[in-house]
Amino acid sequence: MTFKKGQHVEVFQRSSDESWAEYMDDFIGRHGIIVDPDTSINDPAALVEVSLEGKGTHRLPQDSLRVLE
Repeated sequence: MTFKKGQHVEVFQRSSDESWAEYMDDFIGRHGIIVDPDTSINDPAALVEVSLEGKGTHRLPQDSLRVLE
């Protein structure tokens, strides 16, 4: 899935990506908004920048995110 700027997402699972750090486990279940989807790279494995409610802005692996409707 390609994420778009402004989409509402949820961190719904731990990522299998090597960039996932242990502190990110606290983000599971949090909602946020895509700030920078890296559309210029267009790489499904690329990290996307997400502004998480109450946790600030972080770059997260795409396999940890799902779009909220």
